[in-house]
Amino acid sequence: MMEKGYTLHFGGDSCTIYDNKDKTLKIAEVRMKEHRCFPIHLQYMGRTAMKAQEDQSWLWHRRLGHFNFQGLKILHQKKMMTDLPQIQAIEGACEACLQGKQHKKPFPSGTSWRAKAVLELIHTDVCGPMRTPSHEQNRYFILFIDDYSRMTWVYFMREKSEVFKVFKKFKNLVEKQSGRSIKVLRSDRGKEYNNSEFDKFCEEEGIEHQTTVSYNPQQNGVSERKNRTVMEMARSMLQEKHLPKAFWAEAVYTAVYLLNRCPTKAVQNMTPIEAWSGKKPSAKHLRVFGSICYVHIPTEKRHKLEEKIEKGIFLGYSTQSKGYRIYNLKTKKLIISRDVEFDEDHVELG
Repeated sequence: MMEKGYTLHFGGDSCTIYDNKDKTLKIAEVRMKEHRCFPIHLQYMGRTAMKAQEDQSWLWHRRLGHFNFQGLKILHQKKMMTDLPQIQAIEGACEACLQGKQHKKPFPSGTSWRAKAVLELIHTDVCGPMRTPSHEQNRYFILFIDDYSRMTWVYFMREKSEVFKVFKKFKNLVEKQSGRSIKVLRSDRGKEYNNSEFDKFCEEEGIEHQTTVSYNPQQNGVSERKNRTVMEMARSMLQEKHLPKAFWAEAVYTAVYLLNRCPTKAVQNMTPIEAWSGKKPSAKHLRVFGSICYVHIPTEKRHKLEEKIEKGIFLGYSTQSKGYRIYNLKTKKLIISRDVEFDEDHVELG
């Protein structure tokens, strides 16, 4: 437990387990049994007989990518998300969280300068290569984080050399959405960011490109922390449903989608997506990543004797249209559909 980054406090006849990143966040409390043992019973996320509210809290913990219960309570109490029921803190450890969240030493918090408006400062970082390519044969992803709102965007790449092309695509998107221009871009000193083509573009567009000191990634702490949080959430979601590693990109994409709708210490009383867009997010459409689901096939797309539904795996949310991203187990293809029924407790691959 300690190697995984958890703090254990023994007192009286109990042992309390805390999250090292947040000393106030209690993961579990274990009572001493006979022979002075402290048995830990991991909470399996299946069809268990739990109290209605407790069961509901576990469900929303899973729907929101294994986000911590304290954050979920804040999300409800401060009314930062609509259609979210009351969440209570649950005693007991989540197996997917313990296996997916491999804690490391925290980054120094510091008191760095904060932007006062969107696009004043953009943080960026590249993660990869992944050992297993995604279904689209990507091995890298790049994050862009708006310092003011903490809104995050993710793009996937086969090679690091695609960074410049992706940055131009991102710049065009966010500047048209916000009506503002990027003022400062902060990255590490990787070759994908530091080259004559990239430098020339930033100079022509009036963007100040700040880079970190070599071997000191903490200077780009916002993107480094976000990168780690995204990966931990993605691993937890894949772990819970025992999904193949080839689905890592879908898990990362969903993690970013959910984190944009979860509270962060950097933004007060609203989620990143509300700070960016002015619109409060809804929880109504959220489902457990990796769940088995059943997609209704429209009449015009099937013959009379063909099945009306097809089985799939839920792999996230579409941002292009209102719908769910579904991996069709029959065709082995990713589709977008709105007419979907979910079984959030089980997954059966094959």
